[in-house]
Amino acid sequence: MIQKDKICENCIDNHDSVFFSLNEKEKEILKKNHFCQFYRKGDIIFKEGDKPTGLFCLASGKVKIFKEGVGGREQIVRMAKPGGFIGYRALFAEENYNSSSVALEDSSVLVIDKESLMKILKTNPELTLKIIKKMASELGFSNSRTVTLTQKHIRGRLAESLLFLKETYGFEEDGSTINVYLSREDIANLSNMTTSNAIRTLSTFASEGIITIDGRKIKILDLTKLERVSDLG
Repeated sequence: MIQKDKICENCIDNHDSVFFSLNEKEKEILKKNHFCQFYRKGDIIFKEGDKPTGLFCLASGKVKIFKEGVGGREQIVRMAKPGGFIGYRALFAEENYNSSSVALEDSSVLVIDKESLMKILKTNPELTLKIIKKMASELGFSNSRTVTLTQKHIRGRLAESLLFLKETYGFEEDGSTINVYLSREDIANLSNMTTSNAIRTLSTFASEGIITIDGRKIKILDLTKLERVSDLG
């Protein structure tokens, strides 16, 4: 448990964290008013309609945030990596979650008590501004994704999704394998297409020498060509 708590507190102490610039007293408030939750692969972190009770920061692992559409089909709207917040729009809007979140692999989540967080935000304009900038940045990304998923053709959508996964999670040590393993269904739900179309298009990319596929592992062989397919839409 101590080890997990240490991993979770990295959300506060990490140089890239929005909380890093807090003074020691403020950091101590957060550390005293949080808990660390461990989720196995496939576990639900929160469900659409649930009421937020605190701020979720992903300390380790990978998470997808999705909405359920017609016929129960998922649309992945965001992917989170360590250090990222999940579900915070609903928290600050004082609304119930309008999406659900699931662990893509074993993950640790830091949950900061809502009242303690709000207390610090009211007295720390720098932290408030950082969170506003983070929300504004993600809103801009969401707007761009909306255009992509409605205007690009299947090839362009899938190419952009692969680039998005590469930019979010990076490559493995070989410098070409995307460091996240998604099911074909998840890739389809990220790209707003059917699973059969995702399978077919991935196979086409492989035959064109753009990628290679080994189970759920996807290796990008020709990044320039993949970017060109995405740009052409």
